[in-house]
Amino acid sequence: MVEDNYTFASEFILLGFTNREDLQVTCFVLFLAIYVVTLIGNLGVIILIRMDLCLHTPMYFFLSHLSLLDVCYSSTIIPQTLLNFLVEKKVISFVRCASQLFSFATCATTECYVLAAMAYDRYMAICNPLLYSVVISQRLCTGMLTGAYLAGVISSTIHTVSIFCLPFCRSKRINHFFCDGPPLLALACSDTHVNEAMVSAVVGFNVLSTTVFILVSYLSVLSTVLRIRSMAGRHKAFSTCASHLVSIALYYGSSLFMYLRPGSRHSLEHDEVVSMLYSIAVPMLNPLIYSLRNTDMKNAMRKAKGRVFSSLSIHGSRSAKRRGLPCHGEEG
Repeated sequence: MVEDNYTFASEFILLGFTNREDLQVTCFVLFLAIYVVTLIGNLGVIILIRMDLCLHTPMYFFLSHLSLLDVCYSSTIIPQTLLNFLVEKKVISFVRCASQLFSFATCATTECYVLAAMAYDRYMAICNPLLYSVVISQRLCTGMLTGAYLAGVISSTIHTVSIFCLPFCRSKRINHFFCDGPPLLALACSDTHVNEAMVSAVVGFNVLSTTVFILVSYLSVLSTVLRIRSMAGRHKAFSTCASHLVSIALYYGSSLFMYLRPGSRHSLEHDEVVSMLYSIAVPMLNPLIYSLRNTDMKNAMRKAKGRVFSSLSIHGSRSAKRRGLPCHGEEG
């Protein structure tokens, strides 16, 4: 029996949210709806930005990549979760589990740096408007984005290797709905203090460095906005930052709570709820956050609707003419 406990784990079992069969279908429908809304919302943002020339600016360049990361985020986690709601044996292979953690950590870290780049863009636009077009060039934007993805890959590699170099011999049951760091560390049968410190150091550096950068940027923005005498001018300046601040608060708040607590205070049940917030809810909410209060996005949506209705009207008129029917505005 002891020998069996110390065998190499070739697969894991994801316990998920519930074992109750009567709730499996309800959870499946709920998560499927969330996934569909996430895909439609984020892909819609990407398409709008590509189609509308007015949105070909640095801010929307970063926003399109934020939406792409949210699509990848959700697609890393939700399809496996949906499958687990339908099968009795919720198994995930060792390699698939490591790949899921790597992909998830890459998207999470990259998103931190993309949010920081967006904060710098707002800082330059509001605090140094005369230098904005010179400093925030296409070359700088591409460089910042490349750095964000590179940081994501390096960080996730350290994160994944630090966890999967451990022997998992206590159990194969992951008390979570996907392969995340804390529940995997709980399965290790060797001392995990060094590994936990490594993961916390990597996550802490990424989150805290970008948090400080964002705070400094927005404190400078706040100082500049408060010096604007016109209330209309203040409102316009704040409105350009409001959606970004809401997204940052949701994402960073849950991430800090999840990873930067002492190990003794970890509750896997609470972690599951927090993980759902930043890995599933935030990607779904981001398109709404950036669209509902954003005049440029609203105008782009109106123009897109106009183009769709116009093309449908033209197509309908041509079809009517081919059938020999009178078109709108023509007398029969």
